[in-house]
Amino acid sequence: MPNLNVDIVSPGGSVFKGDAQGVRAPGVEGSFEVLYNHAPMVAAFGVGSIRVTTAAGDHIYYATSGGFLQVLDNSVTVLAETAEPASDIDVDRAQAAEQRALERLQSAEGEAARKEAEKALERARNRARVAMGQVGQRAAG
Repeated sequence: MPNLNVDIVSPGGSVFKGDAQGVRAPGVEGSFEVLYNHAPMVAAFGVGSIRVTTAAGDHIYYATSGGFLQVLDNSVTVLAETAEPASDIDVDRAQAAEQRALERLQSAEGEAARKEAEKALERARNRARVAMGQVGQRAAG
C-alpha cells in the first residue's frame, strides 16, 4: 500500500516526520482520516487525539489541543497547538491537572474566567483520556 509523507509540528518543534498509511484527526465538525490519494484540503481540528498509522501498521497517538491539517499531493502537514505523544503523558499528572481545572472552574468568577477554566478542564481530560487509552496497546516510537 502506498504511503503518505506526514509531518506533525507544534510550537516545540517536529513531533513526527515520516511515512504513514493514514492520519486521523479530531476535526471541528467531526473526526476524519486522511489516506493515500486524499483530495487536497485544509481543515481545522480541535481538542482530541491524532492517530498516525505508521507504514508498518502501528498506531501512534498524540493528545492535541487543536490546530490545522493540510493535505496536498500525498503529503500531510499538521500544525498543532500541542501534540503530545500518548506514551509521554504521565497519567497521574494529567489527572492532577484535571482536578486543578475542576477546582478553578468551581471557583471561577466571571464569564471569561469560567470559559478559561472549561478549556483547561477539556485539555486536561483529553490528555488523561489519550494516555489511559494507551494502556495495554503497543505504540510505535
